[in-house]
Amino acid sequence: MASDLLSIAVSGARAARGALDVTAQNIANASSDGYVRRSLRIEEVSASGGAGRIGDISLSGARIAEIRRNADSFLQGEVRRTSGDLARADVELKGLSNMESALEQSGVFTSIVEFEAALQQLAGNPVDPSRRAAVIGEAQTLASKFNITASSFDAVGAGLRFDAEAEVSEANIIGGELARVNLRLTRAGSGSSDRAALLDQRDQLLERLAGFTAISTNFEADGTVSVSLGTSPARSFVQGGSASVLSSATGADGTLSYAVDGQAMTPSSGSLAGAALALNDLAAVRTRLDTIAAGIANTVNSAQAAGVALDGTAGQPIFAGTTAATLSVVMNEGRGIATAPAGAAAGSRDDANLNALRQSLAGIDPAQQLSGLLFDVSSKVAGRKVTQSALDTIASSARISLEQQSGVDLDTEAANLIRFQQAFQASGRAMQTASDIFDTLLGIGR
Repeated sequence: MASDLLSIAVSGARAARGALDVTAQNIANASSDGYVRRSLRIEEVSASGGAGRIGDISLSGARIAEIRRNADSFLQGEVRRTSGDLARADVELKGLSNMESALEQSGVFTSIVEFEAALQQLAGNPVDPSRRAAVIGEAQTLASKFNITASSFDAVGAGLRFDAEAEVSEANIIGGELARVNLRLTRAGSGSSDRAALLDQRDQLLERLAGFTAISTNFEADGTVSVSLGTSPARSFVQGGSASVLSSATGADGTLSYAVDGQAMTPSSGSLAGAALALNDLAAVRTRLDTIAAGIANTVNSAQAAGVALDGTAGQPIFAGTTAATLSVVMNEGRGIATAPAGAAAGSRDDANLNALRQSLAGIDPAQQLSGLLFDVSSKVAGRKVTQSALDTIASSARISLEQQSGVDLDTEAANLIRFQQAFQASGRAMQTASDIFDTLLGIGR
């Protein structure tokens, strides 16, 4: 009996010591990112009396059955989903805000207004050389402002693509790490601390990957996970111990597309989706800006071709280029401005052709077009800010719920320290009692 009591007490001490170790691990990692609270499952060691000993007392103590992670797969999935939506909104909003700044700070709207004002001033005295020079000067400024805006758009697009390509590389690294974790999970002992640590690592990698693109997961009983990227359809990315390759490609208009092992993949959330959306917006805005620049150049050059310069020669183009990036002024002297209609004599004060030019510009109204473009971009920025704020609140709520469920509560752990310490001391006392009983039995036998 004393030997049974001793072995039972030893098993209880071991279980209590294990519980103390797990509690200490929780306390030490209370602030560790991605750490999920551990708990022990302790179960009775059952034993039978054996043949012919059915009525014997068969008490064998306790043992540590497994180390559990206090994780909720639904809450973890919600954190991945909401954080991916927030990352998409953050990147798209950043791209749109940079586009808005490029339009506002370039001063192209002011330059259009000042160019039209210089034409109006020239109408008051079409032979005045200073007023003609002013028109050429404003035209050069206007072309420069368009060039600056296009260059700023180039910088916005380059930044979005650079970040997206870096994230594609990181996603491939994460895919490889997930495949290695899967292999290690197949070899980890069920309910072991190594297995719990691997599951923590797996969940952290999944959360990081969800920040780049929408993911679909399928968990096996051994803890391994299969991951697919994107939607409609989802593309297999991690399967067992192997990972596919995510890639990106840049279109002629600067937009991005993605593929997994060469198969097109559409990310519906995550920063890669945000970059794709922002680049699509940028391509549309650039097209509208190019249309405005080309409209100004074509209108002015067409009017020039219909009139004569100050010396009576046929009017020549003032602008060259058909996009905001290529717009330039090819006329160097103000006397080349064709203010008079075709057939007018040299030095004519007839401003009929200049008036036709001003009316043509008023017809396309480039200032209003640019104002409308800026208004549309600003409206989209304002709308995305509202969406981003709402998604931030949703993502924060999901993370708080997960942390409340899986995080470490130091008050609870402190209470567990006392409880398991008392259990360990009680098991030690039981061992001492068993030793005393054994010594007493030996003394009786002498």
